[in-house]
Amino acid sequence: MPARIVRLGSKRAPGEGPRIGTVRRPPRGVPKSKFSSGNWYDVWLPDLSPSDALVKIGQKAQKTGSEPAWRTFSRRYEKEMKAATPSRILDMLAALSKTANFAVGCYCEDESRCHRSILRKLLKERGAKVR
Repeated sequence: MPARIVRLGSKRAPGEGPRIGTVRRPPRGVPKSKFSSGNWYDVWLPDLSPSDALVKIGQKAQKTGSEPAWRTFSRRYEKEMKAATPSRILDMLAALSKTANFAVGCYCEDESRCHRSILRKLLKERGAKVR
């Protein structure tokens, strides 16, 4: 029953389970009542999203394709995830991945330039089953 790492708003996979939105802000222009039915997320967990300042660095890395900006983003995001609250949440998700279906996601189109690629790595490092 592995966890999935997904793009929020995309079609759900069969048996995916609840979606967890690890984003700083809810989707623009989408009423709260449509978050789940629109395949955005069932639960909002901004504790695993990058800080506002870090989001700007990540967006720059996405737009320009800058490797140095992406490395800076990655390094700083991993440091943010070492704080007590995010670290405990990652531990909990890693444990849940062994017995429950769920998905973790963000809005970014390209996972390789999105914090969810780092979440995938951090979860695996904690022993999570990730599809």
